[in-house]
Amino acid sequence: MSENPDKPNINEAGKSKSNDSEQDLEDAVKGSDAALQKTVKSGSPSTQRVQRPHSSPPRFVTVEELLETAKGVTNMALAHEIVVNGDFRIKPVELPEDSLEKRVKEIVHKAFWDCLSVQLSEDPPTYDHAIKLVGEIKETLLSFLLPGHTRLRNQITEVLDLDLIKQEAENGALDISKLAEFIIGMMGTLCAPARDEEVKKLKDIKEIVPLFRAIFSVLDLMKVDMANFAITSIRPHLMQQSVEYERKKFQQLLEKQPNSLDFVTQWLEEAAEDLTNQKYKSALPAGGGAAGSGDGPTPNPVAVQNYAYLKLLRWDHLRRPFPETVLMDQARFQELQLQLEHLTVLGAVLLVTFSMAAPGISSQADFAEKLKMIVKILLTDTHLPSFQLKDALTTIGEKVCLEVSSCLALCGLTPFTTEKEAVLKGQIQAVASPDDPIRRIMDSRILIFLESYLASGHQKPLPTVPGGLGPVQKELEEVAIKFVRLVNYNKMVFSPYYDAILSKILVRS
Repeated sequence: MSENPDKPNINEAGKSKSNDSEQDLEDAVKGSDAALQKTVKSGSPSTQRVQRPHSSPPRFVTVEELLETAKGVTNMALAHEIVVNGDFRIKPVELPEDSLEKRVKEIVHKAFWDCLSVQLSEDPPTYDHAIKLVGEIKETLLSFLLPGHTRLRNQITEVLDLDLIKQEAENGALDISKLAEFIIGMMGTLCAPARDEEVKKLKDIKEIVPLFRAIFSVLDLMKVDMANFAITSIRPHLMQQSVEYERKKFQQLLEKQPNSLDFVTQWLEEAAEDLTNQKYKSALPAGGGAAGSGDGPTPNPVAVQNYAYLKLLRWDHLRRPFPETVLMDQARFQELQLQLEHLTVLGAVLLVTFSMAAPGISSQADFAEKLKMIVKILLTDTHLPSFQLKDALTTIGEKVCLEVSSCLALCGLTPFTTEKEAVLKGQIQAVASPDDPIRRIMDSRILIFLESYLASGHQKPLPTVPGGLGPVQKELEEVAIKFVRLVNYNKMVFSPYYDAILSKILVRS
C-alpha cells in the first residue's frame, strides 16, 4: 500500500507478558502482617528473621481506606508497568475455548448479525441496524485521527453523515456498498502497516453482513494498535513524571500503614550485615563494596543497596515476604531468578563439555552454537514445577556425547573413549546439585558480572564477562540490562526511603 502523508505512524502491536503486579500490591495494601502470619504458620525455620521491628506496631485500617488505597495502587501499577517494561503491549482479548463467556458472546453476536441479515433481506430493505453500525464505525474512525488530520476528519464527517444516510434510506437511494467501500479505504489510510493485508482482504468480501462483521473485527485490532501507539508515545513523558507519582502514591500508602517499610528495613539490614561480615565475599568482585571484616569500616550505602538487589535474585519467595517497595516487581525478579538459574546450568554444562573436548572442537563457533541451542532446548521447561533437572541432565549428557563424538569424527580427531564419555556424562549429571563446584563457580561469576554492571551505572562498554561465561555472554547481558533497568528505576522512586533507613542502619554498624 502506498505511503500516505496523513497515515499515522502507528507501531505494530507486539507480544506482552502477563503480570500480577496489581494483585501483588493490593495484597500488600491489605497488610504485610498477613504475609508474616503465613510465614509463621508455614513453620519456616527463618521465622525469627521476619519478625517486625517493635517500633512499628500493626495498625488496623477500615475497608473504605483499603478500597481507596487500592484505586491508587491500580493506577500506580499500570504506570509502573508501562515505564519499566519496554515490551509492554496491549493485546486483543482472547476468551478461552469452550468457556461460558465465549459461548454467550458467540450466541449474542450471531443473533445480532442474523437480525441485520433479515432486515437487509426485506423488500424494501430496512437499514436501522446498518445505520447504527455505520455510526459506530464513524466514531471509531474519528477516534484514530490526530489533531492535524483536518482533511480526513472532514471527509469522514461528510461521507458518513448519518442524517443524510437516513434520508437516503427512507427514499430508497442508499448505496450501502458504496459506504462500505469508503470505510475500507479510510481504514487502509489509518491502519498500521501490519494491518494492510487484513484491510485489503475486506475488498474481496461481497456480501454486506459478512463484510460488516469483518470490518468490525479489523477495527478492533486497529484499536489495539492505536492504544499501543499511544503507550509508545507517552512513555518518555510518563517516565519524567512516574518517579514522583509512584513516590507520592507509596507515601499515601505509608501514611495509612506506617509499618509498610518493615520488610524493606530488614532487607537492607541483612545486606549491610552480609557485606560487613563478608558472608558472601565469593559473590562479589574485588573492591565490590564489601567492608572487610566485622571490625572494618562501615559499608558504602550504594554498595549496600546494590548488594540488597543481588539478594533478590536468590530470594526464597515461598518462605519470606518480599520487600514492600519492590513488591510490584516481585514477579519480574522471580523471572530473572529463573533465567539466571537456567543460565547457570547451561553455562556449567557447556564449560564441562568444552573443557573435556579437544581444543579444535570448542573453537568451532558453529558447533559451539549448535551445542548451546540443543542444551537450551532441553532446559526449556526449567520453570515448570514438574521439571526434573536430574532427568533432563541425563538426557543432555547422552545428547552432548553424541554431538561431540560426531564432531570429533568430522574433524578427523581421536574419538571419545567409553571411559571419557562416562566421565563427561557424570560431570554433566553432577551439575544438578547446587553444591557442584562447577555450578557454584558459574553462579559466583554471574553475580560478579551483575554486580559490576550495576556498579558501572549502565555505562558503555559493558563490564568484561568473567572467564567461562563466554558461551552464554549474549543471554547474560540481556538479563543484566533488564535487571539494572529495574534496579535503577526502583532506586529513583524510593531513594529517599532507602537513604533514611540506611542512615540509621549504618550508624548502628
